[in-house]
Amino acid sequence: MDGLLAILFIFVVYTIGDIVASATKSIVPSMFVCSALFLVGFWTGVPGTLFQDSQMYTLGSILITCILVHMGSMLNLNQLKQQWRTVLIAVGAIAGIVALLLTVGRAVVGFEAAVVAAPPISGGVIAGLQMSEAAKAIGRTDLQLMATLLVVLQGFIGFPLASFCLRKEAKSILALKAQGHVFEVLEDAKQTEARSIFTLPQKYTSANYFMAKTLIIAYIATLISGALAGIDTGLFFVNAIVRVDKNVLALILGIVFAEVGVIERRPLEKANAFGFVMAALMTVIYGGLAGTTPTDVVAIVGTIVITLIIGTVGIGIVSILVGKVVGVGPWMAFGIGASALFGFPGTFIVSNEVASAVAQNPEEEALILSQILPKMLVSGFVTVSIGSVIIAGFLAPLVLG
Repeated sequence: MDGLLAILFIFVVYTIGDIVASATKSIVPSMFVCSALFLVGFWTGVPGTLFQDSQMYTLGSILITCILVHMGSMLNLNQLKQQWRTVLIAVGAIAGIVALLLTVGRAVVGFEAAVVAAPPISGGVIAGLQMSEAAKAIGRTDLQLMATLLVVLQGFIGFPLASFCLRKEAKSILALKAQGHVFEVLEDAKQTEARSIFTLPQKYTSANYFMAKTLIIAYIATLISGALAGIDTGLFFVNAIVRVDKNVLALILGIVFAEVGVIERRPLEKANAFGFVMAALMTVIYGGLAGTTPTDVVAIVGTIVITLIIGTVGIGIVSILVGKVVGVGPWMAFGIGASALFGFPGTFIVSNEVASAVAQNPEEEALILSQILPKMLVSGFVTVSIGSVIIAGFLAPLVLG
């Protein structure tokens, strides 16, 4: 297919997905719509080389580490310290997903399917991409498709589950208010810029400057990861810790360098490149759909449903238990854990929708939001942006053997 026509087709599909997601308030995720359209396209004559022909597939594969540096730069450590309970519950939710899938899930769907499923259920696009690539490397196209579809479908469980839990929590908040309870108002999720220790005068800080800084850090992560890959301690678990995946390292360096002021917050947005880089990255995710037949999809649906159910049960059990230990109610704790199934901006959308639906006046709405929104934003970042990437970095080698 002509390269420009391929790019046009991809962005038309993306646009339709965005429109449907916006019209349904993300109840129908854009990724679901896009995946369905691409599948129908491939089944009705669109070349399976669509993404490669657009050249966006190659670019997306190269720039994964840049996205992770950007994601790391968004982390506000002060906010995480303030909301340590939320962080512990979110981490517990991820642990619950992995633990249940690698025990119960392994017995039901097999070891490789359970390992491939855990990171996407724990997070989103990046984790799904990592496991999709690992499955592709061992020639398991079925598991590659599963990793993609898990990212696409998990929101259908996550959104209604989180909405139900947060509605229960919102009603509890209003009941406590009626009893005279005084609530602590948490900070919102706004990021503050650290004082830069490496920057040019403002008149020289062009989009290219921000892009170059992001690329430098991404390349440093790649070099360090490559150097560590040659270390062999003779112990599997020690090797897993020492041989840090380049994606995990890019995320960590993004966090550290943003905190100390080497790189600005959200550098790809400042470079006016975030939208296109993400569009290119998504072609790598959707690339797993090329060459897929209806029979392939039907064959993997059962495994997807089973792993999603097991993962969700794992979220519920551990997040509620951790919430009980740290003094967070079961509904709020389950809502925090459920953020792993959709992340931002879903965490923002569902919090506002719940507050608007339950509150009787603007004062009550503001109170509900002050109690649930910061927690949901932080939990979504911990699960989707950090935890799932780290888990994928450790589990991908298990798939590769």
